Amino acid sequence: MYNFFLGLHSGLRYIVLLLLAVAIVLSVTALFGKKDYTQTNRKINLFAMIATHTQLLAGLILYFFSPLVQYGNMGEAMKNTLARYWTVEHAVLMLFAVALITVGHSRSKKDVAAVNKHRAIALYYGLAILVIVIAIYQSGRPLLGMTSIGS
Repeated sequence: MYNFFLGLHSGLRYIVLLLLAVAIVLSVTALFGKKDYTQTNRKINLFAMIATHTQLLAGLILYFFSPLVQYGNMGEAMKNTLARYWTVEHAVLMLFAVALITVGHSRSKKDVAAVNKHRAIALYYGLAILVIVIAIYQSGRPLLGMTSIGS
């Protein structure tokens, strides 16, 4: 079960990163090109948020099965760099990224002006992708290519 969710979580990151990157590029080009907010923009932004929330669910399930996570003994986990990262730091960074994406999507839905919709997506999704890339980098796992943890 652990290996299944690890593979799912590792594979979904590419879909999340791709959708976020497309949403950001579309928003930035539309923002500077002063273009309307189209159904394509809305759908890409929505799919990026859905993929991110799906990734969050897979990560939460993985959190409770991972041998690297030591939520039962936080005192010991805080003393071990690897355990601290997987038990606290990774989860907090990713929850923050998901919150940024959710807030950005919500703001883009509520605003009427196209420029504000594009600005919200570019800003919030851009910050989120930065947090995600930093968290992946800190994990010591390569951004491209899957390797097993600990090898």
